[in-house]
Amino acid sequence: MVQSSKQNSSSGSSSSGLGARGIYENLREQIVAEVYGRGDVLPSARALAVELGVSRTTVTSAYEQLAAEGFVVIRHGARPRVAIKVAHSEPGDLVDTAAEPHSLSAFAERLRSRAIPTRVASEKLVADFRYGDMSASDFPTLAWRKAMNDAALGRPLKLSYGDPCGLIRLRAALQGYLWRARSIRCEVSEIVVVNGSQQGLDLCARLLLDEGDGFAIEEPCYPMARSVFEMTGAIAAPVEVDAEGIRADLLADVDARLAYVTPSHQFPLGSVMSMGRRQQLLGWAKEKRAYIVEDDYDSEYRFDMNPIPPLRALGGASNVIYIGTVSKTLSPLLRIGYVVVPRELQEVFAHAKRLTDRHAPSLEQEALATLMETGAYESHVRKSRRQNARRRAALLDALQAEFRDLVRVEGAEAGLHVVVWFHDTPPSMAASFIDKAAALGVGIYSISPHYFDQTLDFDQTLDRSCLGLVMGYASLTEGQIHRGLKLLRRAYEEATGCGDVS
Repeated sequence: MVQSSKQNSSSGSSSSGLGARGIYENLREQIVAEVYGRGDVLPSARALAVELGVSRTTVTSAYEQLAAEGFVVIRHGARPRVAIKVAHSEPGDLVDTAAEPHSLSAFAERLRSRAIPTRVASEKLVADFRYGDMSASDFPTLAWRKAMNDAALGRPLKLSYGDPCGLIRLRAALQGYLWRARSIRCEVSEIVVVNGSQQGLDLCARLLLDEGDGFAIEEPCYPMARSVFEMTGAIAAPVEVDAEGIRADLLADVDARLAYVTPSHQFPLGSVMSMGRRQQLLGWAKEKRAYIVEDDYDSEYRFDMNPIPPLRALGGASNVIYIGTVSKTLSPLLRIGYVVVPRELQEVFAHAKRLTDRHAPSLEQEALATLMETGAYESHVRKSRRQNARRRAALLDALQAEFRDLVRVEGAEAGLHVVVWFHDTPPSMAASFIDKAAALGVGIYSISPHYFDQTLDFDQTLDRSCLGLVMGYASLTEGQIHRGLKLLRRAYEEATGCGDVS
């Protein structure tokens, strides 16, 4: 312990293990406890260093920290002195790390009460059917590297903050892409580039909802969307989903400021909202003066169906906020998404984006703009669609080969995942099944977290509750899919005790 020279400057006790932090903490505690009085002269850095067996630089660092916090005064050519005015604190206050935490905001308390567990991918698994992951082999490495190099070499002479809504070049490229790919007509000024679709959802939540407001959301739903809206203190109104999408007829008595929907490929069940339902939903929003947040998260992947225009492309869609992303075409690592907002919201979205993080990373925006302008992006999307069609076929074949009539597959017509219902297996078996699968090297994920009541997984076609899995396949090879399903059958047999199911 660093001791007062008044008490024992030559005690001979060893303190050579102290670093700058330890010296600082000991001196601070003694100053607060008034072992050193106000105005007392302290040992010089050289003398204290010799006494403690440390370098002079170490002691100087400790003194400088004490000076920065107002405990000592340092003057050139003089020994340090204890400051005349030191804020009064009990010594225990300085070292007690288990003190009561400060009160948090209402937002933080809501966040703490229902934090969503992080799903961490495991490299050790034979096959991880986690939704949202993409194959690294699909990424257009050469094209992206060239585009990033060009962006870096072509940087302006003055490095400064950019437009909060995104680079005009990228927004112009997105405008053309949205018209070609999704039949959406919009102005460049209506596009806001965001750090992934999740930030787009967060901006919508903070700008459109107050505490106590209602919002309509599909049941089952995307949990991260539900959470970001609920964190504002808004109240969810879950609305049933069937083969035609959200039951818009059930919205008549729902008092909501906005409705969040995934019409092109409902998440997680995979249904595509019919044109009739889309018109119903638009009519409801117009009558209620509510906004519709349309999440078009993986609309690039359609396999056994013709595309239906998004809500934003239909007549009477002036209150639709359209959210898109490149997470399902390039990589979720890029964190690039975009929001097409109604004209009356352009200014407030721009202000909110500036306050949140100023703008999305500029070099990545430049690189994506290059890919879109040259046609490389759409060429890559077509290639990815073919590759994922093969993975999808492998998954459907393997499910049929390993489980036959024990399962029903839902939502395979589009997107990058399917829902697999196990007919005669109750939802309560999910934890055991998941653990058995993990022990064999297979990652599987229950559909339960997508429901408001997580004990009631419900297959509407079978009209009964049963175990359901959300199975993504975009990160796997065809070989991994087949090996994974063979192991999954073993896990199922072990979890249910039903013997050979083949």
